[in-house]
Formats: sequence, C-alpha cells, structure tokens
Amino acid sequence: MAATTPLMHPGEPWNQKSPRYFGRSLGTTNSLNLIRLVFAAAVLVAHSYPLTGRLEQAPPLAGQGLGGWAVAGFFAVSGYLITASRQRTGFANFLLLRVGRIYPAFLVVLLMTAAVFAPIAQLVNHGTLAGYFTTGTTPFTYVYSNLFLEINTYDIGDTLASVPYANVWNGSLWTLYFEFLCYLFVGILLIWRRARTTVWPIAVAFVLSAVVFANADLAVKAVNGDQSIWLLASLLPYFLGGALIRVLKPYIGLDWRAGSLSLVVLVVAVYFGPLWTAQALAPLFAYGILWLSTVIPQPKWIAKHDVSYGVYIYAFPVQQLLAVFGLWTLDVFTFSAIALAGTAVLAVLSWFIVERPALRRTRRSTGRSADR
Repeated sequence: MAATTPLMHPGEPWNQKSPRYFGRSLGTTNSLNLIRLVFAAAVLVAHSYPLTGRLEQAPPLAGQGLGGWAVAGFFAVSGYLITASRQRTGFANFLLLRVGRIYPAFLVVLLMTAAVFAPIAQLVNHGTLAGYFTTGTTPFTYVYSNLFLEINTYDIGDTLASVPYANVWNGSLWTLYFEFLCYLFVGILLIWRRARTTVWPIAVAFVLSAVVFANADLAVKAVNGDQSIWLLASLLPYFLGGALIRVLKPYIGLDWRAGSLSLVVLVVAVYFGPLWTAQALAPLFAYGILWLSTVIPQPKWIAKHDVSYGVYIYAFPVQQLLAVFGLWTLDVFTFSAIALAGTAVLAVLSWFIVERPALRRTRRSTGRSADR
C-alpha cells in the first residue's frame, strides 16, 4: 500500500464542500495502517488468554470478544480498499494483485513454522530432532495441507503437546481463506464494468449477506453442518459493509457527526440487539473506522510501511514458542508485551524481505497499485 492510502480517487472533493456530500467532509489522508496495526495487536492480546491457559477475558459483545471485533475491523477496511481496487482494475490484474499481497507472506510463515518454530519446540521438548520428520503430522504435511490458504492442519508432530493451547501452531491463518473468498466474491460481482460505478450490486449483496447470517443455522443445516459456511456468513457482511461505503462514496462524505454517531449507534444496537445486529449494521462499523482514520494521526514510518499483516500472521506462532519456553506462566500483559516485541521484529522483516518486494513485482506486472 502507498504511504497514505487515499480514501478517494485523485481529484474527488472529499475535503471540499459540495452539494454531493453532506456536512463537512474530512481530509484525504488517513491512518489505516495504524488502525490495522492496532487490530493485529488486539488479536494478539485476545489470543494471549487461551495461549496462557486463562479464560478470564472480558465478556463478549454481540457474541464476539476483542479478537473477533478486530478481525471484523480488518474485513470492513479490506472491503473498502479491495472494492476500490476492483473498481479501477480488470479482473485478471485484480486477482494477481490480491494474490501478490496475501500469498507470499502466507507461504513464508508456513515454511518458517515448519523449518524454524516447530524444530525449536522439538529441541526444547526432546533435546533432539530425531523423529521430527517422521512422527505424527510431519512438517511437510503441515505445509502441503495448508498450501492453498484453507487451513486443514494445525499441528506438527507433538511439538506443542505440552503447552496450554496444545497442537495449534497458528490459529490466526484461518481467516485468510475467507478473506480471499471475499476478494473473489467482489471480483466476480463487479465483473460487469457498469456495476463498478453503481451502488445496487454491492447494496443487494450486502443485504442478502446480512439476511443469510441472521439465518446462518439454516444455511449450515443446508450444507450438512459445514461450519465453514457459518464462518463465511459471519465475515462477509463486514467485508461488504466496507464495500458499500466505497460505492456510496460519491454521495456521502466522512463527516465527524455521522462518524461518531455511527459508532455510538453500533455499540448500543449490538449490546441490546440479537447476535446478527453487528453484521446488519456493518456499514456503520466501516464508516466509523474510516472516519476515525481521517482524524487519528499516525507516525510517518507506519504510514510508509504496512507491517500489520506481518504482525497478524506471526503473532500466534511467536506466542506458542514463548509458551514452549514456559513463559505462559507470566501475567497476560507481560506475556503479550514480550510476544508483541518478538512479533514486531518478524513483521518488519516480512515487510521488507517478502511483502514489499512482492507488491512491487505485482504492481510492475499490472501497472496498478495494490491496496490492502
């Protein structure tokens, strides 16, 4: 992503008074890199509770804890940015950009887990690598079975048999499969060029996605209990909520009154409403996040370097390796701080060695920019 991801195309007057926009719109720059980094850190903190054997998390809101809301925020922001990319990009180039953004770092973290994290755990537990390549789920099986984003295997041998949250090396990666399905959905939905400049395809899709989630139990029964359908149904409305704000952009602005009110309405509604309320109000969630991104400043380094993805994909294995070394006995705050420090190092390396070079290659091959 560029140093500052515009919430508009060049020349569009989001920061000007215009009869096409309500109220006073806010500036064109944003702090989405920082906000997504906060989301990734929130997921890390949320995972610290089960990974240290503790269950005393804060009570969930609308059936979701801190980590669930952070993931929902990721999907809402992605819905906006990915739809913006699709509006100006043909399907083939759009797909190439999406693969170039998400897959190289995903593949590397699989290899890192199999070649670095798990062998270290094997040595700590057994003092030798004997049997590592032949016992139980082998490292080759781990990489191969997860190669296409859908996470089918979480363990490698017995390397995590002794930690509080046993036999799961990366409990965060499962969302990437569903995020990519959302990419494909929007990519195909807007295959007709005129659909990219109108509101109704995304609007209809969002309404249908919210209705499906409200009746998710019926949808799961219709596919013989496949929980993947429930997971997709729970995440797609957030993605399409962000997409809807994007296609409504020519008619609305990012006004502080609407932004703050949308977040207040969302919190009150999900607190008192049924479990599907958050998905039904996903556009308010997306709007509130996007508005906050225009008023919250971010450091220049973070604006230039998007390390949030690296933090998200490396946090869980770092936390599990700390648990292998016995640090799970620390309090959650200390454990999270140490894990975040170690994860940050790997995230920065991932950005400079894997993600940014991959982005540059895909941009050169398509002649486009790759928004995350």
